[in-house]
Amino acid sequence: MLKKNDQTKKREKEIEKLIKKLTLDEKIAMIHGASLFRSGAVERLGIPAIVTSDGPMGVRAEFMDDRWIPAGNQDDMVSYLPSNSALASTWNTELARDMGYVLGAEARGRGKDVILAPGINIKRDPLCGRNFEYMTEDPRLAASLVVPFVKGVQENDVAACVKHFAANVQETDRTMVDEEIDERTLYELYLPAFKAAVQEGEAYSIMGAYNKINGFHCCENKRLLDGILREEWGFDGAVISDWGGVHKTKEAASCSMDLEMLVYPDFDEYKLANPLKELVQRGEVSVEAVDAKVRNLLRLMYRLKMIGPKKDSRKAGAYNVPAHREMILKTAQESMILLKNEKHALPLDAKKIKKLVVIGANAAKVHSDGGGSAEIKALYEICPLAGLKMYLGGNTAVKYVEGYYVPEELKTAENWQATSLDEEENLEIGQAIRTDEAGENELHRRGEEERLAKVEKEKAEIHQKNEKLFAQAIEAAKDADAVIFVGGMNHVVECEGYDRSDMKLPYEQDILIEELLKVRKDTILTFVGGSPVEMPWRDQAQAILWSYYAGMETGNAFAQIIFGEVNPSGKLAETFPAKYEDCVTAKNGQFGKWGKITLAEGLYCGYRYYDRQRIAPAFCFGHGLSYTNFEYSGLTLKAEKGKNVKLTFSVKNTGKCAGAETAQVYIAPIAAQADRPDKELKAFVKVKLDAGRTKKVSLTLKQEDFAYFDEHLHKFIADAGDYEILVGASCEDIRLRGIATLS
Repeated sequence: MLKKNDQTKKREKEIEKLIKKLTLDEKIAMIHGASLFRSGAVERLGIPAIVTSDGPMGVRAEFMDDRWIPAGNQDDMVSYLPSNSALASTWNTELARDMGYVLGAEARGRGKDVILAPGINIKRDPLCGRNFEYMTEDPRLAASLVVPFVKGVQENDVAACVKHFAANVQETDRTMVDEEIDERTLYELYLPAFKAAVQEGEAYSIMGAYNKINGFHCCENKRLLDGILREEWGFDGAVISDWGGVHKTKEAASCSMDLEMLVYPDFDEYKLANPLKELVQRGEVSVEAVDAKVRNLLRLMYRLKMIGPKKDSRKAGAYNVPAHREMILKTAQESMILLKNEKHALPLDAKKIKKLVVIGANAAKVHSDGGGSAEIKALYEICPLAGLKMYLGGNTAVKYVEGYYVPEELKTAENWQATSLDEEENLEIGQAIRTDEAGENELHRRGEEERLAKVEKEKAEIHQKNEKLFAQAIEAAKDADAVIFVGGMNHVVECEGYDRSDMKLPYEQDILIEELLKVRKDTILTFVGGSPVEMPWRDQAQAILWSYYAGMETGNAFAQIIFGEVNPSGKLAETFPAKYEDCVTAKNGQFGKWGKITLAEGLYCGYRYYDRQRIAPAFCFGHGLSYTNFEYSGLTLKAEKGKNVKLTFSVKNTGKCAGAETAQVYIAPIAAQADRPDKELKAFVKVKLDAGRTKKVSLTLKQEDFAYFDEHLHKFIADAGDYEILVGASCEDIRLRGIATLS
């Protein structure tokens, strides 16, 4: 058997032979879309098309080749996976691998080569419309989860396409917004998870983002794609544009953008199609530049066994198999977060409940069919109400009350994506109409006025309907044995293409919750959503359970936690601010703007900002309760050769039931030589313990864990000195402290 280096050399020789046989037309056909989700093939040389599919929560339904109209098949229903936000809330790297594996297997089972996932952009502002697709506000947590996820996907001979590279932090003006980011912030906050995906996860492909960074579109950004991704990180995979992310032919041709995709059916007019051929023929772009893109795509095909000597051994994949549903259920169970539980309000005792009242539209709502490119056609989705009824059976009367009014979403025959870039395209073509003092676009302003008028009309309709629904809910709650409210968000409120207008619960839910708590203090408040919301009634509530979009088994996991069959172990992977005005982006005004934004907060994003400013959030990063209690003890620190630090400590389950605790390790520099956040997450471990049991945990902090990025030296450095090591149940609930010294 050939050694790996010999195999690599042989593969590269075969790739060069193929490149020499290709005509210019064939090469260009390979590097742009030939349908909405497929590249061009070269049949005479046995080079297939690369078939892609969204997305992070399951393999998307089939569309027609040249129109955003569903093909109407009945064989493209798939397993609905928990969102990346839900997955991150498990803090479980094994489940990250499992979810990657399920996604990869289902993609391969549907005949796909590249699955456009996972999304790992840092959550900078809670109003970003795609936050539910992303994991966390913290780069270390994102890096720790993306590596096993990518490996899980690629076990199935499917490429993970990690997105969106880089710093895709808002949906407003998403294809044209220019983000001004300093080097240190970029390297410490927005790049580490991508670097881990490339160097540790060995991701086969990366998706370029829509936005600009420091004046250059990410899909045409030589600094980002050539300097950082290729040269610094050694990436030799394929870079695929977001759909419509390429704007200029020569710039995209001159950097490592390998495959251009777009939402329009004029495939021969894509920037890397006929316009590129003309530039090559005029000598403005070299054939070698085209060859470099073809080389990267052929290498991708070899790795996926689409071509080459191993193509007959490519895995077939499978979708909708029972094992996938079991892993999805397990992930959903570990993703749900018990935010508050006073007077042991949860779990409920099913045997004592003869009449259960369930209030709230989200109890009976499914979410798999929305959100933008994350939408899928789920084989099934169990909503919370169904989960409760399935769990309790026929001996408990379950009464459902809608509670609050949600306007019906208008469905059209054509998918939203068909027109998703129209406004941005108009902006790009018609720059002359950006003439007012604010630098805003007249088209955008008119659109905003129409949208706001529609919102106000809808609010009036909601208020009118809610008066009756609120009264019904309050009356139903009075004589029930238990009351569960299921509220939150949906994919009309949070979705690709636009940002939320505020951090409040929609549909006047706050009013209903306050009224419910007046008549039933013991109302169990539960929520399904993808981003933080303000909770002005949280001090009055006894129990608050939060679920991100947790997939097809949401209802089953929900009921199992409510009734104590499963002990909740999820923890927040992002801060829940008390109110939006507390957010750094609300204070600096650099979010949701058209044209240009400055990431003026630098490193002080998420808990780093709340720490520094001593602002108390509603619920902090890393927070999550259990039905049992955990005790931490015995921290020991040992510096190894003055570089790495080995730490050990014990975690004991002091309660009466089995549970799982995520112990988090933060470092806090003492007398730092540069501006450093007060503390930063550097390691974590999820410990599962039976009642009364203790486990000793051993972790090693490497020298790079103590490092920061020096812009002048252009590298990470770890200063000698003392560092406080903090071990705790959240970023605020620190249980153990020690000091380590680096030489």
